[in-house]
Amino acid sequence: MEMSPETPDQWLFHSAALNETPSTCSLQKELYDRARGVEFLFRLGASLVLPTSAMCTAATWFHRFYMRYAMEDFHRQNVAASCIFLATKTEECGRKLRDVARLYQAKVKNVDITTIPADSKDVDNCQAAILLTEEVLLEALCFDFVVDSPHAELLDLFDTLHSPLEIQEYAWSLAHDSYRTPLCILYPPRIVAATCYILAQRIFDGPNSPSLDARISATSPSNYLPTPPSHKPPSPDASRAAIDSYHLTELELGQLGEALGILLEFYSVQDQATYPYLSAIISVSPPAPHSQRSRFFVPSSVLYPPANTAESQPAQEGLGRTPSSSHGGHTPLGQPSDDNKVSPHQTSDEYIN
Repeated sequence: MEMSPETPDQWLFHSAALNETPSTCSLQKELYDRARGVEFLFRLGASLVLPTSAMCTAATWFHRFYMRYAMEDFHRQNVAASCIFLATKTEECGRKLRDVARLYQAKVKNVDITTIPADSKDVDNCQAAILLTEEVLLEALCFDFVVDSPHAELLDLFDTLHSPLEIQEYAWSLAHDSYRTPLCILYPPRIVAATCYILAQRIFDGPNSPSLDARISATSPSNYLPTPPSHKPPSPDASRAAIDSYHLTELELGQLGEALGILLEFYSVQDQATYPYLSAIISVSPPAPHSQRSRFFVPSSVLYPPANTAESQPAQEGLGRTPSSSHGGHTPLGQPSDDNKVSPHQTSDEYIN
């Protein structure tokens, strides 16, 4: 695998490695619970008003942790809170441990934080659990705190390609959602960024635009078209702008196709009837797979029969809105949209069952 020079080799895994994690549950159950853990992490981070960089760093650590420790041994909420607390220190946006613990308790109990006494026994126990888990987290990370985010790559793409605002908003939101999947431990940040950008572009262009296969093919289909009657050279293929900008190799194009397949598989198991705004994403056909892999995501009804639905999704853990970034939920280059309109950054509003 060709590595991004900024990404340590030890933190990129082949997709088959997900079948060999220490957790004893099924792969689909583990990834479902990881998604729930990341959502809890995002909710904590948003309530603490953390910048996007801190939340994305914490979410990456969360996935790295469970490559080395079993979910049965460390509860996802404790790990999520520890990742957030550690990120507030390394990302220089410090928050008090007691504030993190109080928010943790408020989220778990589904109550307002003002009802959680700062000196309560539950808060004390929560602080102890966060600190104990942080010790194991530091060991799992080998004290390697450096994380490169696809968001930084997206900013470069937006600036280079002069992308329409709507594509920027879609791509930014998709990059947030990518942390609910294991993409951050499977591919370098620029592959994840290109994945989000190309999918955003396909959604923006509509169903009659080039397919994802055409957008990520090794050679642009337009190269095979005859010169137009005007004898003018064809205009650059805008649908392949991200690929051309990155000069991706065939190996990287293969990774890009895999990443698109994983992200679209994640969206495909969401309840479209309940969340109709996801239809534009769910309707996109994934690229043809170049290799076989285990299915990562299945509907929650498969993991938890109807009789156990309440167990599968406690009220405090239902996946919610993609966290607002430090720019108010919008890309740094964008401007807030009309509050009365449904904007692209709302793609992930409570959609895991």
